[in-house]
Amino acid sequence: MLVFVDESGDTGRKLEKGSSRYFIISLILFVDRDEATACDQRISLLRRELGREEMFEFHFAHNSQNIRGKFLAAVAPYNFTYFSIVIDKDPNILWGDGFNDKESFYKYVCNLVFTSARSYIDSAVVVLDKSGSPIFRKRLKSYLAKNLKKDGKSVLQKLKQQDSAKNNLLQLADYISGIINRKVQNKKDWNEMYRFIAGKEMHCQIWPKSQK
Repeated sequence: MLVFVDESGDTGRKLEKGSSRYFIISLILFVDRDEATACDQRISLLRRELGREEMFEFHFAHNSQNIRGKFLAAVAPYNFTYFSIVIDKDPNILWGDGFNDKESFYKYVCNLVFTSARSYIDSAVVVLDKSGSPIFRKRLKSYLAKNLKKDGKSVLQKLKQQDSAKNNLLQLADYISGIINRKVQNKKDWNEMYRFIAGKEMHCQIWPKSQK
């Protein structure tokens, strides 16, 4: 079992100075490693079909609509599921000093998305985007190992971090988060892209819920 995790948006709280309204973390789950390998290979083939260099990154925020459509059509046939947590950073509904610390914020949202998928995860190899300082990455790994248990045992076989530019399936997780970001903002083209992944959605939660 393989799990890949990436995000969209940022953990900043200064919305009036350019921080994103939403922070999304998505977890994609391949039960079958051969299926993950096949999807990985298809993404590499798509890169060649598009005439892009080997290190070209499929990054949702930076790619054109044409590339987005081709990427989604390429990965849609493969058997994977995803779980997403959307944090609405509207200061009227999100309170707490812990959310002002970027590392605490990120760890908390990671825990939420893994908790939503915990009953589906068993002895998984987890790959996270390699971001933050080495000390933070070590703390995050320790935090998840401590909190992600089922029947007293960790649901993780291994947790590692890689550069998303070098991992096709982290790029897939980035795409999932990017699409969910557009969906919650009700961007005009979200339906066009969401249709490729709608059937793979296991859990998508907006937190906290507005009381308005």
